[in-house]
Amino acid sequence: MLGWSFVSARQEARSGGHERQPEAPDIRSKNLARLADSIAVATAASIPWSTTLTSILVAAWFVTAGPAIDRAEFRRQALSPAGGLPLALVAVAVLGMAWADVGLFDRWLGFDGFLKLALVPYLLTHFRHSERGTWVILAFLGTCTVLLLVSWGLALTPGLPWRGKVVGVPVKDYISQSGAFLLCALALLGYALNLWRSGRRQLAVVVTILAGTFVANIAYVETSRTTLVVGAVLALLFGLWNFGWRGVLATAVVAGLLGGVFWVSSPYLRERVTQAIEEVRLYRTEHAALSSGLRLEFWIRSIEAIAKSPVIGNGTGSIPEMLNATGAETDPSFDTVNPHNQIFVVGIQLGLLGTGVLLAMWMAHLALFRGEGLVNWIGQVAVVQLICSSFFNSHLSDFTQGWTYVFAIGVLGGMALRQPAPSPSASLAAVAVAGE
Repeated sequence: MLGWSFVSARQEARSGGHERQPEAPDIRSKNLARLADSIAVATAASIPWSTTLTSILVAAWFVTAGPAIDRAEFRRQALSPAGGLPLALVAVAVLGMAWADVGLFDRWLGFDGFLKLALVPYLLTHFRHSERGTWVILAFLGTCTVLLLVSWGLALTPGLPWRGKVVGVPVKDYISQSGAFLLCALALLGYALNLWRSGRRQLAVVVTILAGTFVANIAYVETSRTTLVVGAVLALLFGLWNFGWRGVLATAVVAGLLGGVFWVSSPYLRERVTQAIEEVRLYRTEHAALSSGLRLEFWIRSIEAIAKSPVIGNGTGSIPEMLNATGAETDPSFDTVNPHNQIFVVGIQLGLLGTGVLLAMWMAHLALFRGEGLVNWIGQVAVVQLICSSFFNSHLSDFTQGWTYVFAIGVLGGMALRQPAPSPSASLAAVAVAGE
């Protein structure tokens, strides 16, 4: 297309040049769109590593892509469920700032967790036309693979003066790291299955080994208990997506066997699971302020806070005041600014109004990836992972998980809209070649 623009410009110049001027903005828009593609790739690569760099790159992407956005296409995406409902949730959060009984700074802090959703229709619009969405996927997978190698190196090399924030976690935290590794593992397993079905079985084995290395890091190095629960759900989804309802049973058996192997061979994994059970027991018997007990306390307080204003909520930014006021007579070690549940985050601030929009948005994003093929599979994994983890954490409001979700919906969703859904035998490489 760019070459055709240059040819057209030369022909118009020969005919007198009076038609040449309108071509310049079009060429600039295409150049900006290509630059935006490169920035999106860099952003995806930065998400598992750096909060600051991701923030800078997101701003740079918006400034670069904005002038090149197809306005008619943007209106279509903004009015669609997948692109419009994130905007609706942001709009409700803006309105919620009006009735919050807290300071302006606290209202802004509450709104900041919603603001990233405004980028979804822009990303959908851009990658509806861009042919380089695959590179964004590969950038995220590649940077997570580098993080995986660093994590294993820190965990397996004794005598190092520094082995991570905790052993095997070089940046950020174990929750975001294990979540990113789980997303990569399920994406790779889907790719490996496509390769196997297409007859490229040696490469399928290599990809499966890489996926297994991600899973092993979760089991042996560092993980969150949320990741373990979500991993079980995604394993069943893998069976359902690829083999139907019979595949759910087969996948459950295979996952159970692998889980048994990990349980027997990983003292770390056993400790993580049994510790959670013990923490709940201590909370019930001694009201101990331990991780699992804290969550139960936060959820109880959240329900009480929602009950005070169930329809429109207590206002954007009201969570710290509402949670800590609700538990004023209990141990101050239970005070928090985060209910560790995304539905409660929205419900406390925006009530049933905001919660309804949140749930509708999740359903719309699941529907966005209802087709077949690898792109839709990865999109389904990203949405289901976020929904499931949101029962135990406020991941949509959190930085790393929230931006991972926004880019997954925007990039993968745009790719799903741009092309007919590929057949189950299509591989990621085939998608990349088609994009070029």
